[in-house]
Amino acid sequence: MLNVKLKGFAELEKALNELPEKIERNIVRSALRQAAKVIEAEAKRQVPVRSGKLRDSIRVSVKLKNGKPVATVTAGGNKRGQPFYAHFVEFGAAAHVIKAKRGKALAIGGGAVERVDHPGVRKKPFMRPALDGAARAAVQAFGEQVRRRLTKEGLNAPDVAVDDEKD
Repeated sequence: MLNVKLKGFAELEKALNELPEKIERNIVRSALRQAAKVIEAEAKRQVPVRSGKLRDSIRVSVKLKNGKPVATVTAGGNKRGQPFYAHFVEFGAAAHVIKAKRGKALAIGGGAVERVDHPGVRKKPFMRPALDGAARAAVQAFGEQVRRRLTKEGLNAPDVAVDDEKD
């Protein structure tokens, strides 16, 4: 297991705590966005591409949850035109039977059938490998963004560097 630590983080945290809460929250949100964008770029690089819809659906979101900023990188979506199948690509699907609803039929290849034996789908993970592969760069991006914003606010911000430790 790889733990990624940021050298200079204690000093960054101390400097953040000296700021008003709203400014601190904005700095952390922007740093989380920068870190998540690193993961997003790696996921877009690793995702299998046919039409490009799945790749184009990968996006970053930063929201407040219980008063704390939280960043997420998601793929797919539930809006019209967005791919619904991201989880099938990431995790695969076991072979299964698809049955028509009672009194209905399934339209397959111009004909109608009552059931289809689906062979399943082999998994092709892209989100987890993106996180694993870009964690170090994401933590570095987070630290650098906090440092940039603190400097912009007129505070003396320490240099930051990623420190890897193996468990």
